[in-house]
Amino acid sequence: MRIRALEVVNLHYDYPEDQAHVCAEGHMGSRLTSLVLVWLDDGLMGIGSAYSHPSLVRVIVEDHLAPFLVGEDPLQIDELWERMYSLTRWYGRKGVAISALGAIDIALWDIRGQLEQRPVYEILGGNSPEVEAYASGLLWQEDVALLEDEARRHLDDGFRLMKMRLGSDREYDRAAVQRVCQVTRGKARVAVDGTHRYSPEQAEDLADLMAALEVAWFEEPFPPEDVEAYAALRSRVQVPIAAGENEFGMQGFRELLHAEAIDIAQPDVSRAGGLSEGVRIGCLAESYGVDIVTHTWSDAVALIANAHLVAALANGRAVEVDRTGCPFMNELLVEPPCFVDGKLHLGQRPGLGIELDYDVVERLRVSAAEETRAGNYSDLVFGGGPFTKVPPYARS
Repeated sequence: MRIRALEVVNLHYDYPEDQAHVCAEGHMGSRLTSLVLVWLDDGLMGIGSAYSHPSLVRVIVEDHLAPFLVGEDPLQIDELWERMYSLTRWYGRKGVAISALGAIDIALWDIRGQLEQRPVYEILGGNSPEVEAYASGLLWQEDVALLEDEARRHLDDGFRLMKMRLGSDREYDRAAVQRVCQVTRGKARVAVDGTHRYSPEQAEDLADLMAALEVAWFEEPFPPEDVEAYAALRSRVQVPIAAGENEFGMQGFRELLHAEAIDIAQPDVSRAGGLSEGVRIGCLAESYGVDIVTHTWSDAVALIANAHLVAALANGRAVEVDRTGCPFMNELLVEPPCFVDGKLHLGQRPGLGIELDYDVVERLRVSAAEETRAGNYSDLVFGGGPFTKVPPYARS
């Protein structure tokens, strides 16, 4: 039983114009993600996901790493992770290289679970198939009453935790968070994503209001590189501070944790190095008394993999669920993710417990010969023209 081949499947989706979103990253009208398939010589296949530059994921996986993995034992996961990391260290450590190798790692864990006929979370030490999920949406709206309507929909669908995006201007931010929290009071908690938009003074001003509203956490008020600003803010405010979706590997999280910069760490196995590195990050965070709430935005494979991580960790608390109507999340799997009373149910199926809907894959697939299409994908922007930068945060 050996690895036979590795394949990258890049997917693309354009929202209908009336469903495009606006947030601190501008007008977001498109989505992309990369699936990584690892095939064994007996026909068994594992699935992984990487959220990064799609063309670079393909080059790293298929051109660079595959020749070093074909013919190897897929169960030697730790050894293969170290090999891939060593091979990409000179151009990796953070960014696309560790995201790409992490996708392979996820697929290898999926294979191991299938071979052992056990779910991944159980192999990693977890014992419950239920993971708290939070609804991720509530992007900018000109009329904040629309945010109230959306919050009610999340409540009606059973979610007891949800996240909104702020960072527009002081007047909007304060009105939006107050109105949403009024809707959810006594029914659900609200978290706030600041998308790197604030100065230390602006962040502290808003954090005081959030603490009064019992906001679940204040996420990424500053750029990820400004660790000192995170640590300083955390020491001055009562609302929990969260970050990590833009960190890669143990070294990035070690820096955040050593600086005592966060209360909640937010790794994403499709970005930060796979399930193997996710477990290491989670254990490190636990030693600092920090909880894990995983980031997920790319696709349902990443969502399920992140949920397995949360289910396996003693300090795993919740997983993010994109609620913007993207087919990567809602249509990609034969059996879509199952949510009951705000919890994601992983079940007892072996491996990740998922099966791709290949009709959907083929409908959304981008051929290897096709360049990445122009668009604003929120975290990623391609083609020059679609890039729309919002004005600086205004303190009114």
